[in-house]
Amino acid sequence: MSLSHIVLSSGRSIELTELRMSSTYGGMLMGYPCKPINDMKVSGLQRQAECAFPTMPVHLVPPSREYPDQTAGAFGPVEVLPSVACIGAFHSTAVAPELDPALHRSSLIVVWFQTVLDVPSGEDADLALRSVRWEQLAQDHEL
Repeated sequence: MSLSHIVLSSGRSIELTELRMSSTYGGMLMGYPCKPINDMKVSGLQRQAECAFPTMPVHLVPPSREYPDQTAGAFGPVEVLPSVACIGAFHSTAVAPELDPALHRSSLIVVWFQTVLDVPSGEDADLALRSVRWEQLAQDHEL
């Protein structure tokens, strides 16, 4: 059973079967959100996905970055990522048309950031998430 269905910009329907959400800045004790910290947060989330799903391809949707205060501190200006970090396991029909649709599926682990604590669904999912190039990134496998 899937958690939700998303229709990609390409028209392909994908199913979200597992979702891990966390606070982007949860546990941050010192410093402030800035480019070096955010780069570590983004690469750390991608590594976490790769370790959790070692046999599946992982794709990072580049997060938006906001600059609410141009005053630079020791590590540069304040730079803020969306507040919710997400890792999702998505599945769809096979990418290769010659594969038997009853026996094959395609899968992709997607890492992204979003502003709200909602399960992405339908055509209302964030445009960056719906723009994932499934045919180039997902991997076919036999059921």
